[in-house]
Amino acid sequence: MKKTLPLFPLNLIAYPGEDLNLHIFEPRYRQLVNECLEEEKTFGIPAFIGNKMPGCGTEMHITALAKRYDDGRMDIKTKGVGVFRLLDFVNPVPGKLYAGGDVEMLPAGNSIGAHVQELMEHLRRLYQLLQTAVDFDPEQPDFSFRIAHKIGCSLEQEYELLTIADESERQLFLIEHLKRVTPVIADMEETKQRIRMNGHFKNFDPLDF
Repeated sequence: MKKTLPLFPLNLIAYPGEDLNLHIFEPRYRQLVNECLEEEKTFGIPAFIGNKMPGCGTEMHITALAKRYDDGRMDIKTKGVGVFRLLDFVNPVPGKLYAGGDVEMLPAGNSIGAHVQELMEHLRRLYQLLQTAVDFDPEQPDFSFRIAHKIGCSLEQEYELLTIADESERQLFLIEHLKRVTPVIADMEETKQRIRMNGHFKNFDPLDF
C-alpha cells in the first residue's frame, strides 16, 4: 500500500509497536506535529544513518501530547505502526516547513517466531553477565523488536532488523548477534576480575606433585 507521509528523519530506529517519546523544538517539526494532532494523521521516521537515508523507516502515530511549552515546544508520545520503504523525499513539502514523501508500506510477516526459547537463553546469559534482571515477556508478538535496543546492537544492525519481515528470521538474527557479543563481555568481566586482583595477596591451592 502506498501513501504520502510528513517525514521526520532521525538518527535512530523506531520499531512497530514501540513507544517513543519525542521532544519537539524545531519550527518545522512543531508544524508537522501540530498538523498531525489537528488532522489525526500519522508521520514517518525514516532512518538517517551515516548522513544518508538508507530507505526504510517506521510510520508513527501520536498517542498523546504530554506537554506544550509556552514557547511552542512540545513533548509527545508516539507508537510505531508499520514499516515503510521510502519512494521519494521532498524537502520541504511545498508550502510547508517540513519534509515529506511517498512511501510503500511493507507487509508484516509472522509476528510469533519459532526460536524464542533459544533467544531467551542467550538473553539470560547476557543479562547475567551484566548483573541485570531479565524483564521481558517472550510471548509478546514481534518479541525481537521489543529487545533490539537492549542487547548492544549497532544502529546499522537495528536498521537491518527493521527490514526483516518475519519474526523467526529476526530472532535468528539476534541470536547470532548475541553469540558474538556475549563472549566479548564475558572476557571483559574476566579481565576486570584480574585487574581487581592486581596488587593484592592471592591465595592459591598448593600443587600436589
